[in-house]
This record gives sequence, C-alpha cells and structure tokens, in this order.
Amino acid sequence: MSALRPLVLLGSATLLLAGCADPAEPAGTTSGTSSAASSSAAAPAIAENAALAAKVPAAVRASGITVASDVSYPPMDFFASDNKTVVGAEADLDKALGTVLGVKVKIVNVPFDSILPGLQSGKYQLGVSSFTDTAEREKVVDFVTYFDAGTSLLVPAGNPKALKPGGESLCGRTVAVAKGSTQALVDLPARAKTCKTPIKVSTFPDGTGVNLAVTSGRADAALADSPVAAYAAKQSGGKLEVTGESYGNAPFGIAVPKHSELTGLLKSALQDLKASGGYRQILAKWGLESGALDTFEINAAS
Repeated sequence: MSALRPLVLLGSATLLLAGCADPAEPAGTTSGTSSAASSSAAAPAIAENAALAAKVPAAVRASGITVASDVSYPPMDFFASDNKTVVGAEADLDKALGTVLGVKVKIVNVPFDSILPGLQSGKYQLGVSSFTDTAEREKVVDFVTYFDAGTSLLVPAGNPKALKPGGESLCGRTVAVAKGSTQALVDLPARAKTCKTPIKVSTFPDGTGVNLAVTSGRADAALADSPVAAYAAKQSGGKLEVTGESYGNAPFGIAVPKHSELTGLLKSALQDLKASGGYRQILAKWGLESGALDTFEINAAS
C-alpha cells in the first residue's frame, strides 16, 4: 500500500468475491492441482546462510522475528481457507528470509495503519505489508526494498461509467481506498486539487472492504496497488476488472525500526535469495515476476 489492510478475516469475504475460484490458489495453477506440490518440485533450495545467520543479534535468534502484516491483501498476504494460515507472496518471502537468516518467523495480523507505530514501540521487529517506500515514512522507519508496484484502477466489469486512471475521470465519483494507503494519503488528495467536482473518498480498513464496495455498487471504483487489483479482478468471478495502465510505480519495502541491526542483514538475505533463485521462484508462484527488482536498496526514497 502503497498499502491496504485488516481486522476482518478474509475467508468468507474473499470466497464471496471469488465465485468458484480458490483465493489461495496462486496464479497460473489449474483447478484440482496442488500448487504447493507443483511449485515445490521445481523450487530452488532456500537454505540458511551461515555467515549471515552468525550476524543475527542473539536476542533475535532467541525470540525469533515477529512480522506485522495486514492479512487482507491477496496475493501478497491473506488467510487460507482455514482462516488461520497466512499465505501469499509476502508471507512466502517472510519465511524464506527467516530460513536464510536461521531464525523463526511469526506473522501476526495487524491493522495496516497500526503497523508502523507498533514498530516504533518495539512490539514487532518487521512490517511486511506492501508498504511503498516513501520519504515521509522513512522519517519513522527504515525500508529495505523488495518489489516494484504501481496503482491500478479497479472498476465493475465492463467499466459502465468509462472511468480512466488518469485525468479528471474520477472527479465527482465515489472511490474506495484503504485507510493509511498511499492512494488515500497521497494520490486522491493530489487529484482533489484539480477537480471542480470533489471526489467522494470511501475509506475502508482493509482490501476486502474496498473490493466489496465496488462489487456492491457503493463505490464507482477503487484505487489499489497493481498486483492486488489484478488479483482481485481475477478472483472476482467476472465482477471486477482493471482498466487502463498502472501508474506511479515505486518499490515496496520491508519496514524496520530506525537503525535496527536487521536492516543490513535483510538486504543481504534478499541478495542471497536472488542468487539462489528463491526470490524469483516466490514471485513466479504468485504470478508477480514483473515486479521483481534487480537490486535491493535501503531507504530508496531518499
């Protein structure tokens, strides 16, 4: 988010949008085929890097790493059909980084706008929730980039109101966004300055609420991160579509408390995953190869 995220469990709401599709099934898999089995057969070995593991602070090795994530953002983070197991591209990346660093990783479901304050207070070690690395956010946390994404416009199938991502097409319309997201905090306020008829902003605590607002007709459209909007359209049973091109591409970053010893280690662990092929394998599992980064940076916005 750019940024969406939840207190609401995804299970029933996501299944409602998905029709016959399984929301936990990665892009490119076929019905009746175990995605876990098919991906594991070709998956490169993701293994501990002893040199990096030796640099992990003793306290972190003992306690493990708690990752805060808003688990309502498929295909990045969401609940499997049991409403307990966290799955998704970011969840897989979290676990892979833990393997490389030789530490246990626990993912906890936290409302998106509560993650950064939780990092500042020391409640969590990391925040991995599709955070766009921005200069404003870098004032309170550090970021290690891992994925490139833009913003997409999600509309009802057929785009009955002929909306477009750019220009003044959204002026006077009701647009759904997630609370605390880049779309809510930066994008729409900037658009409002050029609209003669104000945009009616409808804010929701998570991605599920955003999607439901559009399918139910309570919103004319939604603005969301490009991988999330594309996945929502695919899983909507023909009720939603992405219109136009994505825009405003910027990297997602792992949020880390300021000056944490983990920051540099995470960058090195990502480089290890890239070298082993594990990084690309995770993205390919979820159909997200186009967002792969060639290099990983610390605080790329500044």
